[in-house]
Amino acid sequence: MRTIIVGCGRVGAGLADALSRSGHEVTVIDVSAQAFNRLNADFPGQAVRGDGTDEDVLRRLGAEQADYFFALTEGDNRNTLAAQIAHDALSIPHVIAKINDPVRAAAYRAMGLAVICRTTIMVDALARFVGLPADPTAGDLVAAVVVEPSDEVEVP
Repeated sequence: MRTIIVGCGRVGAGLADALSRSGHEVTVIDVSAQAFNRLNADFPGQAVRGDGTDEDVLRRLGAEQADYFFALTEGDNRNTLAAQIAHDALSIPHVIAKINDPVRAAAYRAMGLAVICRTTIMVDALARFVGLPADPTAGDLVAAVVVEPSDEVEVP
């Protein structure tokens, strides 16, 4: 499987390493070459300094042949734009954008964009930790996260 990841922060680098270990052909794009230091030293994929919201850059990297596209920068607008280009202009079949703002995430989801909102996931996980039910309005991509306290942790 061919995967494009825009953004080589902690999430992007972690996903790139996990996917490459499982056999995916991975290309990571970031505007900062220093971001690639987060990748494992033996990362077999391609790390490209560039703008993941630039359709020409994506086309030069062969993004039209990608099976998956993840927009994982820290900017909601940048992620939305990259995901829209990947979906609409490049026809990549599986596209998702990381969105930090729950209000924006709901709006983009209503427009048909696949999003994952880390704020919503965190709130949902913490609510479940204290015994509240999952939020049914959170969207289909909220992971069923169950946090169990460890008996081995000692609090001073």
